[in-house]
Amino acid sequence: MINKYIGDKGEEKAAQFLLHQGYKILCKNWRTRWGEIDIIALKEEKLVFVEVKSFPKGNRELLSKVLNKDKQSRIIKTSKRFLLNHRQYSNSYIRYDVIVIDMPGMPEVYHIENAFMELV
Repeated sequence: MINKYIGDKGEEKAAQFLLHQGYKILCKNWRTRWGEIDIIALKEEKLVFVEVKSFPKGNRELLSKVLNKDKQSRIIKTSKRFLLNHRQYSNSYIRYDVIVIDMPGMPEVYHIENAFMELV
């Protein structure tokens, strides 16, 4: 229950950060049977799929473990389903970002643009 609360607060903080950076939030917690995308945002013809991680007691090693290739693959697969369902964004540039919230030794909101990509 506490982890869900921390996660929800982190996602809200990330969404506010993106809004202040000029992004338009299209949706939050978009789900399919393959996975979930925390935030889907748009800025200047860039469609950004954002994974939010709240780590008040985390570190870089833990971050890399939870954002492993399997997690990235699920996010990419889920993003493709979003694009199939929302064809109006099919000509947009696609980007996968990560926002880290409250991790010791980092800014309160740490935005990693192009954190990963699909390997073809």
